[in-house]
Amino acid sequence: MKIRSDWHIHTRNSCDDACLSIEEILAGAKANGLTRLGITDHVHVRLNFPDIEASRREFDGAQTNLSLHFGVEVSCVAQWELDEIASDPVKYKNNLYGVREGGPPNAELAVALTREDIDHFGIEYVVGGAHWPKHFLDPTPENMIRDYHRQNLFLACHPDVDIVAHPWWWMGLWRDEDGVYRTDPWLADFNVIPVSMHDEFAAAAIQHGKAVEINLAGMVMSNCFTDKFKQQYCEYLAGLQARGVAMSIGSD
Repeated sequence: MKIRSDWHIHTRNSCDDACLSIEEILAGAKANGLTRLGITDHVHVRLNFPDIEASRREFDGAQTNLSLHFGVEVSCVAQWELDEIASDPVKYKNNLYGVREGGPPNAELAVALTREDIDHFGIEYVVGGAHWPKHFLDPTPENMIRDYHRQNLFLACHPDVDIVAHPWWWMGLWRDEDGVYRTDPWLADFNVIPVSMHDEFAAAAIQHGKAVEINLAGMVMSNCFTDKFKQQYCEYLAGLQARGVAMSIGSD
């Protein structure tokens, strides 16, 4: 199968380690036969908005005959984080990834983007992902599974999210010295996640008209995960598609 689209691409403006300009991204896309693609720099908290302003300016200056679209990738965060940052902007001025310590148990989930922000930046679509376990939880595998499922469901039901990014992507504890995740929370055996969670997530995505992402660099081709896990994960994605979930492709 020839891949013709890519809906999850970060630029040098994003707060992560992405380093390419939009011009370089377009050149790479054209060389690899892509015809439709979207820019999706990170919005973890509102402190990332200057990055989105810069990304929008660069996007507006791009010259291409490809179908280029402007989106963002939001993180699922706790409303407590957003309120905490807003309460003391000086104290939290460097918290580009949110507040990773403290917070109440079972905090209300949120994204740091409003409909007014979407209109202001001219955002065409929103990718939403669970990026971290919630900081207020006891870090057991069982808690991580429940928490990620809660985040994935929240994103699948959120009215402003169009694509749920890399469900069950993991970055956190239990990483071996060589950089590979081989054990908990679901990396040794993806089947520890109850099928009922996959059924509930698929039903929510279908009900709310969401696409679910096939993430190439972060999941399917990542050196951080074992071949066994990647095989199981691809089977999971195939299961979502078999249930009737719309799928998208992103290189991340």
